[in-house]
Amino acid sequence: QVQLVESGGGLVQAGGSLRLSCAASGRTFSTYTMGWFRQAPGKEREREFIARISWNGGTSYYADSVKGRFTISRDNAKNTVYLQMNRLKPEDTAVYYCASSTSPKGRSWYSEPAYDYWGQGTQVTVSS
Repeated sequence: QVQLVESGGGLVQAGGSLRLSCAASGRTFSTYTMGWFRQAPGKEREREFIARISWNGGTSYYADSVKGRFTISRDNAKNTVYLQMNRLKPEDTAVYYCASSTSPKGRSWYSEPAYDYWGQGTQVTVSS
């Protein structure tokens, strides 16, 4: 069992920055692929893939909507993954979730079923 706890969300003006953190329990964090998703208001049935990072931080991938503005990173010594969000826009308003995976299980890394455990989410609100 893996527990993930996000923090760092809040209210920010458009153009501002936030840094989200996701702390993981367990001894095998360094073996997980970690991802960030978000769920926007009015889209309760789907979470949008934002970014993912490989177990050693060597590779990362981003959704086109955040590429160049968001950066995913991890510190395996601290069992933590981060999402640095710059130049925030009102359309970035959402609940942000981190997720972990040991294997995509034949699913796309951009889809929710590829991930095994999820955090409770942290609210990010960007005002115009």
